[in-house]
Amino acid sequence: MKKLRVGVFMGGKSVEREVSFNSGRTVCDHLDTQRYEILPIFQTADGLLYILPWRFLHRGKISDFAHRLAYEARQITWSELKKFVDFLYLAVHGRFAEDGTLQGMLEILKIPYLGSKVFSSALVMDKIIQRDFLKSHDISITKAIIVTPNEIINFEKHKDDIFKKLQEEQINFPFIVKPHKEGSSLGTSCIFNKDELLPALKKACFVYEKHQSVLIEEKIEGLEFTSLIIIDKNGEPLALPPTEIVKEQGSHFFDYEQKYMPGRATKITPARCSKEEIKKIQQTSIKAMQALEIKTIARIDGFLKNNGEVVIFDPNTLSGMTPSSFIFRQAAETGMSHTQLINHLIESELKNYGIDTISTINSKDQNMNIQKIKVAVLFGGNSNEKETSLDSGRNIVYKLSPNKYQVMPIFINNSMEFYAIPQQLLVRNSTKEIELGLQPDMKIDWSDLPKMADFVFIALHGGYGENGCIQGALEMIGLPYNGSSVFTSSLCMDKYKTNQFLKFKGLQVPENVFVSKKDWIQDKEQIINKINDLIDFPIIVKPHDDGCSVLVQKVGNNEELKNSIEKLFNNEKDFALIEECITGMELTVGVIGNDNPIALPPSQAIALKGVLSIEEKFLPGEGENQTPAPLSRDATNLVKKTMEEAYKFVGCKGYARIDCFYQSAEISPTKQDRVVIIEINTLPGMTPATCIFHQAAEMDIKPMDFIDLIISLGFEEHQISNPMLKTEETMSQLISKLNLSKFNIKNL
Repeated sequence: MKKLRVGVFMGGKSVEREVSFNSGRTVCDHLDTQRYEILPIFQTADGLLYILPWRFLHRGKISDFAHRLAYEARQITWSELKKFVDFLYLAVHGRFAEDGTLQGMLEILKIPYLGSKVFSSALVMDKIIQRDFLKSHDISITKAIIVTPNEIINFEKHKDDIFKKLQEEQINFPFIVKPHKEGSSLGTSCIFNKDELLPALKKACFVYEKHQSVLIEEKIEGLEFTSLIIIDKNGEPLALPPTEIVKEQGSHFFDYEQKYMPGRATKITPARCSKEEIKKIQQTSIKAMQALEIKTIARIDGFLKNNGEVVIFDPNTLSGMTPSSFIFRQAAETGMSHTQLINHLIESELKNYGIDTISTINSKDQNMNIQKIKVAVLFGGNSNEKETSLDSGRNIVYKLSPNKYQVMPIFINNSMEFYAIPQQLLVRNSTKEIELGLQPDMKIDWSDLPKMADFVFIALHGGYGENGCIQGALEMIGLPYNGSSVFTSSLCMDKYKTNQFLKFKGLQVPENVFVSKKDWIQDKEQIINKINDLIDFPIIVKPHDDGCSVLVQKVGNNEELKNSIEKLFNNEKDFALIEECITGMELTVGVIGNDNPIALPPSQAIALKGVLSIEEKFLPGEGENQTPAPLSRDATNLVKKTMEEAYKFVGCKGYARIDCFYQSAEISPTKQDRVVIIEINTLPGMTPATCIFHQAAEMDIKPMDFIDLIISLGFEEHQISNPMLKTEETMSQLISKLNLSKFNIKNL
C-alpha cells in the first residue's frame, strides 16, 4: 500500500525559526518510515518554500545552509505543495506559524495539517485577547496591564499613567515585561525598579520588525509548570503528567537559554506536588484548552500558587519538538516513545479529517528471523561535559535502527556507577534530573555488561570516558566498543602531550607553555615572564584535559593572563595550557576509518568573540558552521591530508574530530599555506546537530548510517565477528556490505 506523504514544515518567518528547525529535525528523525514517506519542507525568513535536502537537516543553525538553498534545494510554491504532501506536520513556532496565518493558507489549499485551526491559533497567539477568553471561563490568570507601542515611543508622556495602572492592578516590583505575540521567552524581562522599565518595554515592543503591544504582568511565586494535553484514541483530551520547572539560581524567569541549552534549569516530571494538585493542574489545563478551542495538542503553562490556586499564563497550540522537549518527557511517563507519540498525533489528526490511517507492514513478519545486535550506550559520567554526553547518548539511542539493534541506554552517575534506565529517564533535561530518578533495581555491575551487550557505544565526553579508563575496562571484560584504543584515548585527552607528539612528527601546532599549579604557586612572575618571552598577546588559556570550550579564555594583557590562570586553578585544575592565538580560518574536521582513514569535508567554525563558546556550539540559533568550509580545492586537500596524517600518527580508530586552523601563505609565518592543529577529539559530540553529521551528510551519509558504520568499524578493530550473523562472515565483509561507494568516500 502506498505510504502517506508527510511533509514536516519547519523554519518559518518568526524569530523562533531556529527552535522550529530543531523541532523539525527531531520529527523527521523519529517519523515512522514504515508508515510514512517523509519530506522536510523549509520556509525561509522571507517566506520562500524549499524541499530541504537531507544533508542540511542536521546542521546546527539555519545560516549554515541558507546561502546554499537557491542552488542545492528545490524551491516550490504554495500551490505546488499539495503535489508533494498528503499531510503537513507543523513543527513551526511563533508568528506566521501559530497565529492562524499558516493555518489559513493550508485551509485554502485544502492540505490537512497538525494542530489547531485558524480561529484558535489566532486567539491563542494573542496574549491580550486570550486573557479575556480564559477569564470568561472562570480560569485564573495573572494580573497584568497593557502598554501600547505609542505609549512606549512616547514614554515620558505616558509613564505616570502606566505606573498608575500598575498601582490600580496591585502589580508591584518585581514584575514581568513581555511581548504579547511572541514565544520562547523572546523579548521578556524581569525588572526590579522604575529605571529598568523603559529598556524592558522597548526590548519587548521591538523584538520583531513590527511594533507590538506589551504586557506587564505580576511575578507569581509558586510551582511553575507546563502541562501537555493530547487527544486519546476516543477523541477525548488526555492530560499528560505535568512538568515542574525549577529556574536556575539567580534567574527570575524561565528564559531562552534555560529552555534550550543542555542541562540548563531543572525540569521535573511529574511535578513535585500532591496527586490532588496534579489532578487540579490537569483539569485546569484541559479547561483552558477547551475554552480556547485548541485541537489535537496543547501546551499550557502556569503556576500552582502556594494557596493551591492554579494560574494560567501562557497557552500554546503547538509544542516544541526538540529531543528532550516537555511533550516527549511527559509522554515517556505513560510509556510512549518519540515515534509512538508522533504517530499518535498524526493518526489523531487524520481521524479528525476522516482519513483512514495507512496500515503498515507487520514488523514481526518482516523481522521474525533476524536476531538483533545488542548495543549498550554509555552516557553521563562525572566530567564537565556530562550534559553534552547526555545529548549525545540520547541521540545515539534514538538513531540506532530498531530493525537491526536492541538498544540499552546506560546512564553513568557522578560516582561512575552504571544504571540501565527506562525511556522516562532518558528524555529528562539534565544528568541531575536523571540521578534524582535512579532506582536501586536499575543499577548494573561491570560484570553484567558482557551478558547484556554485544557492543558498547561510548557516548561519554571528557574525563574517564575519553581518557582511556572506560576503554581499558571494556578491554578487560572483552567487549568491543567504538573509537580509539586505551593509549590513543589517553594521549589525545592530554592536549599538551598530543601537541608535543604531533610537533615531533612534523605537524604544525601552536607555541605553548605548560604550567603546573605547584609551579604557579611557587613563582608566578617567573612563569609570566617565560610566557611573555615565547608568546605574544592575545593568548589562549585553557585546561589541557577538557573539551566543549570549558574554561577556555582569550586574554590580552598580563593582568588578564594572571586572572585566567588563577580561575583555572580555582576550578580544581592542576595544570594550565597557555597557547598562542592562531589567526586564520578555524576548522573542525571529522575523520572516519581504521587503518585507512578518510577525512570528511571540513567545516568552518565561526566564533563571534574570538573563542568558540559552549552556547555557540549547542544553543539553537547561536554559532555558525559552514560545511564545506569556503576553501580552494588545494587548501581543502591540504587540510584533509594533514588530518589523515594526524589521525594515523596518534593511532585513532573508528572516527574522530580534529580542530585546526588553516593559514594561507599571506598570513602564515612560514610564507606557505599551513594547517595548525589545536586538538584531537577521540569521542566527538554526537548531538543531533553536531558538525560531524553535517560533514557526513555532504557525502549523502545520514546519521543512522554514520552511526551504523562506526559500530561496524568498532567490531572490525576488535577483530570480532558479528555475533548475530548466521555465517562466519568477518566484520570487514559486513563493512563492505554497507556499500561505502554509495557514500562517495573515494571521491573526497
